[in-house]
Amino acid sequence: MDWLEKITKVMMLVVGCCGVLVIYLGFFYLMFSGKSTAIIPWYILLSPWVCIYFGLKKQTQFEIKQWFIKKFTRK
Repeated sequence: MDWLEKITKVMMLVVGCCGVLVIYLGFFYLMFSGKSTAIIPWYILLSPWVCIYFGLKKQTQFEIKQWFIKKFTRK
């Protein structure tokens, strides 16, 4: 079962990275060509980052959570 988890994580990373490239290149193309970007919902821009996050190791996921908590909480 360990090999299946590793393959799944690698696939999530690959899909997430390809998604970032395709979605953001399309978004910037629309933006710089003067066309409306209103047709792209905000969650489409976030979805590849979710794939990348779940493709990372558990320790790295934990460190990212801690970074967000530290960044968005008041001291």
